[in-house]
Amino acid sequence: MTNEKECPLEAALRRAAEEPGHRPEFYRLLLESSVLILGHSNTSHGTQTLEAGETISIQNWVRDDGSPVIPFFTSLTALHRSIEQEVTYMALPARSLFEITKGSPLVLNPKSSYGKEFFPNEIEALLAEGVNQLPKQRVAYKATKVLLGQPADYPSKMVDSLTTLLSKHSNVKAAYLALMHDPSKDTKPHLVVGIEVDGEIENVMREAGVVASDSAPNGGPVDLIQIERGDLGLSEYFVHEVKPFYERRWGSKLKSLLGIGHA
Repeated sequence: MTNEKECPLEAALRRAAEEPGHRPEFYRLLLESSVLILGHSNTSHGTQTLEAGETISIQNWVRDDGSPVIPFFTSLTALHRSIEQEVTYMALPARSLFEITKGSPLVLNPKSSYGKEFFPNEIEALLAEGVNQLPKQRVAYKATKVLLGQPADYPSKMVDSLTTLLSKHSNVKAAYLALMHDPSKDTKPHLVVGIEVDGEIENVMREAGVVASDSAPNGGPVDLIQIERGDLGLSEYFVHEVKPFYERRWGSKLKSLLGIGHA
């Protein structure tokens, strides 16, 4: 924890650094927020807000290896923590910053207790999908035999992080875990997570993919599938053979519907 007063974006950044399950929420808030950059426009000086069509100069820093990086900040307090001399800075939406600096690496809150470097591929994913990783889809075009079981070394950290995330989505009914091996494609087994929802699932899958990737043991691959009751194959295995690691609490959902609380 910090003794300094945090703005909402800084609090979200701290939570994201401490727990992968909070990272999609941080990315969502970042894209909705304004940030500070070191630089100036061609029309004014001092604290500024970028106007449409305005030309701006953005200051780059040089890392130890000689490569450039653009610093940006969640608040004036975070900026002052990194800069000792008087500087010119500007406020602009984070989304606009990402759009006008495409192809360049950026670093959020350098010299602070919690920071985040953004690489060009992450920024591209944020602008396209709202999360920092573009999903990769695998489609089975024909019936395929796979081996399914439970992992001997249970990935407790990943499961805890996914539970943190999924509990934020009231339409998620349950989530399951298994170890799957497709000998025709994979040299060794990998984890697969099945998620059962009411209604729309794309956003849940995007966010769960980020969390699973960031928390998987040894950075190993994790597949995500939608569980649909009545389907054969993987859905049937998860529903009938596996105890879910996450289940929506119906009592909490009822309270939410009555306006008492949240699921």
